[in-house]
Order: sequence, then C-alpha cells, then structure tokens
Amino acid sequence: MELTALTAISPIDGRYCKQVHNLQDYFSEYALMKYRVLVEIEYFLFLADKRFFELPAKAKKELKEVAEQFSLKDAQQIKEIEKSTNHDVKAVEYFLKTKLNESGAEGVHEWMHFALTSQDINNTSVPLAWKHAIEFEYLPSVLNLNLQLKLIARQWKNIPMLARTHGQPASPTRLGKEIMVFVERIQNQIEQLIYIPFTAKFGGATGNFNAHQVAFPDRDWVKMANEFVDRLGMQRQQFTTQIEHYDNLAAHFDAMKRINNILIDFCRDVWSYVSMDYFSQKIKEGEVGSSAMPHKVNPIDFENAEGNLGVANALFEYMATKLPVSRLQRDLTDSTVLRNIGVPFAHTIIAIKSIEKGLSKLVLNRAQLEEDLEKNWAVVAEAIQTILRRENYPKPYESLKELTRGKGKIDKQAIHQFIDTLQVPPVVKEELKRVTPQNYIGITVDY
Repeated sequence: MELTALTAISPIDGRYCKQVHNLQDYFSEYALMKYRVLVEIEYFLFLADKRFFELPAKAKKELKEVAEQFSLKDAQQIKEIEKSTNHDVKAVEYFLKTKLNESGAEGVHEWMHFALTSQDINNTSVPLAWKHAIEFEYLPSVLNLNLQLKLIARQWKNIPMLARTHGQPASPTRLGKEIMVFVERIQNQIEQLIYIPFTAKFGGATGNFNAHQVAFPDRDWVKMANEFVDRLGMQRQQFTTQIEHYDNLAAHFDAMKRINNILIDFCRDVWSYVSMDYFSQKIKEGEVGSSAMPHKVNPIDFENAEGNLGVANALFEYMATKLPVSRLQRDLTDSTVLRNIGVPFAHTIIAIKSIEKGLSKLVLNRAQLEEDLEKNWAVVAEAIQTILRRENYPKPYESLKELTRGKGKIDKQAIHQFIDTLQVPPVVKEELKRVTPQNYIGITVDY
C-alpha cells in the first residue's frame, strides 16, 4: 500500500500528522540529510576561511544555496547515491562533491569531509537539529501552555475550593492557587532545561584529531574545532571516543520527562475535578461522547494528553539510559536510537496541544464548589483548634477531634453549638463563628 496518513504505522505520521507535521523539518530522514549537508558545507567553508585552499566566489555562493535551499529532490538524489555506497554520510559527501564539480570547483572537492569520520557529521547534525527543535518548537509550546495556565489561575484566583488530601476533605484552598502550583513547577523545570548546553562531537575517527594532525601538524586543530562548533551555536565536547557521550542529550530527555510528569499530574487533577462536577465542558455540535451513552461528555483531551505523555516518557527514559552507554570507542547501537528522538518529542507536542484544547472547553461550575464547601464544615476544625491554642485553651485538638472525627455530617449548626459550649470570652466565640469553609482559605499570594 502507498504510505498515507491512513496506512502509516505510527500515529505520529497517521492520525496526528496534521498536529506535528512541522517536526519533519527536524526529525525526518530528509531533515537528517539537510542538517548533514549543512554541517559538511559549513566545515568546508570554514577550512576555506582558514586558508587551507582557495575557493572561487561562485562555488562558495552556490554551496551556500545548496544548504539554504536543500530540497526533497536533493534528498532523493542522496538516497540514490546511498544505494551504491551503502553508507548514508558518504552519500552526502559524494552529493556535495558533485555540486562542487558543477560549480567548476572540482580541484578542491577532496577538502569536502576532510579528515572527518561520519560521526563528526552525525554528532554535530543531530544535536543541531535537536537544538533548533527545542528552541523553535518545544520551548514556545510549553511556555505558551504555561502562560495559559497562569492566565486561568488569575481568572480563578479568588475561587474558594475544598482541598482534598488523601482524597478526603481538607483545609480549603483556592482554585487559582492550585493551578499556580503547576505553573511554578513547570517554570522551574523549564529554567533547568534551558541551562543544559547543546554539545557536539567533532574530533576525528576516535576523538583525537589523528588524521588532522598527521596532515597538518602545525595547526591548532582543537582550537579550530572549538571555533567551528561554536559558530553553529553549540559547545564542542573536548574528550570523546568516535561518538559523543550523549550525557547532555540525556539531560534534555530527563528534563522534558520531568515536565511531562508534571503535566500528567495536572491532567489527572483536572480529570478528577471534571468527575466531581467542578468543571463542565463546552459541547461541540456533532461530537459524540460515547457510542452507547448519549449523555456523556468525556474529558478525552486530558486523557489523550496523559497517554501521549506516558509514551513520550517511556521513550525518553530508555533513550536517556541507553545513549550514554557504548562499548569501548563506539558501537552502532546509538544510530537507530538517535533516529527515533523525534518520536517522544512529537508525542509531547501532541499532548501539549491536547491539554490546550481541553482547557478551552472547561466551564467552571461555581455552584458545585460552593456546595462541596458547605457540606464540609468539619474542615474549619483546624481553624478553631488553632485559635483555641492561641488562647491557651486546654486540649483544643482533642476536643475538636472528639467533635468531628468519624461523626458523620458536621454542619454549621453543629460547629456553632460546639463553639457556644466553650469556656472562652464572647469576643473569641464571635471570632470563631466568623470562620467558614468559604473564607478559611489562607493567604492570597500575588501572581
């Protein structure tokens, strides 16, 4: 069958393709070729700048155009060359040598891929593509989501809500503040992610510049390699085998996994609030909630997000554990794993979009929050016993425990009758009676 959105094995290229098709610019086979071509050309031009050879202006201009205008047709041409070479990076080298010949610079084409091993290209291309995907796709997505959460938190800043610890009624809180918990957690992890450097391996067959040094022993290859990688916006790893050690890439995976865990936590909380009728959901004309139960409006966006985040985290976990481990100076196990780094990335983006969609459907059911508070007057017991402690009242905790624990429904009347029995000044009784589940919500922090 022809590969289409309906025949694709992965839902990333099938069901969800429209949501993440822009990631093809970073993680597809075409994208890998494009970044390899970019790195090969930039290194070739770097050598020309360092006066290793003279490059005609026409050839320089045309090479830059190859990098900037790399097309699917170019990628298909490289793929045809690979049928003969059976080596993907060598196919890129031959493709670029052909371009040099076409530009009339065949006399310098052996400087293309000079003294490099394929992993100098791969371990520079992949982290560069990853860097661009993080900067242009992931960070804008997760920062925008966090901004949406903060705006919702501000909107619901002063909405009192019954808290639940261990699933049981607890001291009241504010709906906005509970959302701000997630805003702060996400922001903290984003900041940690941003501090992780993007690094590349660029040092020859086994990381020692053997071929470079034997050809030009008087050149400072370490300094030049550092400068070259720096030009690409990354840092060069100074001590490597044939491949990079992937520790920083693993750190990126771990940071994204932590953010995903926070989002899973958020999805489960919102799901619970929907099940408690704290939120209803906007209905879209024509949509069906259940194939059997016509009344249902399911929180499917948060469920979809949770599933995609789980898939992403499973892959991030494996990749972060596997990639930094390689036998001796290199084995090939990293190659196929690196080709899949776009998969958890895509599932993460799909999840973020699902959460945003779910948030847009939420409708606050203020009456249900109020009803829950009114049914749980026992939660003011903490306030009463704390004020009694202040007044040096004997055994206040024990008195409130006797009144409230395991005694079924405790309403306003029961609480006020208890207050009336206390041997405290009338002004203290009045203070105690002013405490309600609706106003016992602590401090409002500005945000």
